Amino acid sequence: MTAKNTGLGNRQAWEQTEFPVLCETCLGENPYVRMTKTNYGDACKICDRPYTVFRWCPGHKMRFKRTEVCQTCAKLKNVCQTCLLDLEYGLPVQVRDKYLQMDQKAPTSDVNREYWIQNQEKMLANSNGLQTLEGYSAPQKSGRAMLEMLARRKPNFKRNLPHICSFWVKGDCKRGDLCPYRHEMPSDPNDPLSNQNMKDRYYGNSDPVAEKMLGHAKTMSLEPPEDQNIKSLYIGGLQPEFDITEHDIRGSFYEFGEISRVTMLAEKSACAFVEFATRDAAERAAQSLYNRLSIKDHLLRVLWAKPKRPKTQDPSSSSLPNLTGMPGFVPVPGAKMPSLQPPPQQGAKPAYPSMDPMRVGTKMMDPMQQYEKMAAEFGDPELVSKHKPSSGKRNAGTSGETASKKKPQGLVTSYDSDSDDGDE
Repeated sequence: MTAKNTGLGNRQAWEQTEFPVLCETCLGENPYVRMTKTNYGDACKICDRPYTVFRWCPGHKMRFKRTEVCQTCAKLKNVCQTCLLDLEYGLPVQVRDKYLQMDQKAPTSDVNREYWIQNQEKMLANSNGLQTLEGYSAPQKSGRAMLEMLARRKPNFKRNLPHICSFWVKGDCKRGDLCPYRHEMPSDPNDPLSNQNMKDRYYGNSDPVAEKMLGHAKTMSLEPPEDQNIKSLYIGGLQPEFDITEHDIRGSFYEFGEISRVTMLAEKSACAFVEFATRDAAERAAQSLYNRLSIKDHLLRVLWAKPKRPKTQDPSSSSLPNLTGMPGFVPVPGAKMPSLQPPPQQGAKPAYPSMDPMRVGTKMMDPMQQYEKMAAEFGDPELVSKHKPSSGKRNAGTSGETASKKKPQGLVTSYDSDSDDGDE
């Protein structure tokens, strides 16, 4: 005889609540959700006791959902009353219990299970709701690190979509757009995820969703780099407020082999580097602590350190040859351009103005003065005598254009746009 069919004497053990225990996904994205409440509307799928049933629509074009287990059974496992997934990590019970090493079994007989449920309700009333979960609050470092990696904290509202219409798959659905079910072909009709049992999911026995996630977790590993000289591991997520010291880092890695050096960069980059003496020790540490390292209840990332990159040369300090006179020369970005005018040599006279390409123009030099300057620079009388100007002075009224026609060949002269014609 189940509790649902017992007399009035056991009705005090029936559950009556005002609001269900739900996860964010099952509740839906609509903040103004409307629910219907039915006291003792159905029997719990786990303990067979009558409980308060809630029914609601989580959103537009979503299927109606309802609570499947009573609130007491949900609190005992810390799961949602509808999907039976863990409220903290969003994972199946079988996955959570495996990594937290939890093994809590309820009595199988009806009378013993009902007595056990009543005692658990009294403990829940005098606790914060987690004391009855043996091992849930215990610090399991490696297990919690793996759960943090597999956790699904963001809501997945696609789980609230309607089921696939079986009549449409057979080609017999006559409702058309009025059909409340989805008109889609199933991806895999033989998918084991479609055959789920409520009690197996609650107790964590042969749950196909959990087995798929556990198989995926086994394949997750950190592949070592090809460079055998890399013996260092990167420790990320090391915030200064965690107050994790070098001694704490060494205490977590010493069991894998000799540690050559530990570099702490918590304040600067929120990370640390652990260098081992041998490559085998570094590989063992990376394989064992990947997504499992927890120090002072803080989950840290473990990755292989990358080799140091060679420092790039500063373009401004580049010792490139002076190619400014070469055709097609392109200056280096950020490099200082050399002066276009060479510095004067010691003891030499400065060059005449027309040699400076930065000058727009200069006053025309008198041919006689230019001849004397060439004679002083070259010192070859025969070469200079060919360019000696004729004796005689230019007329004062001669224009600059006429004077330029009478200048000796080979002499370089320039004109100033602001100078008067014919002035020396």
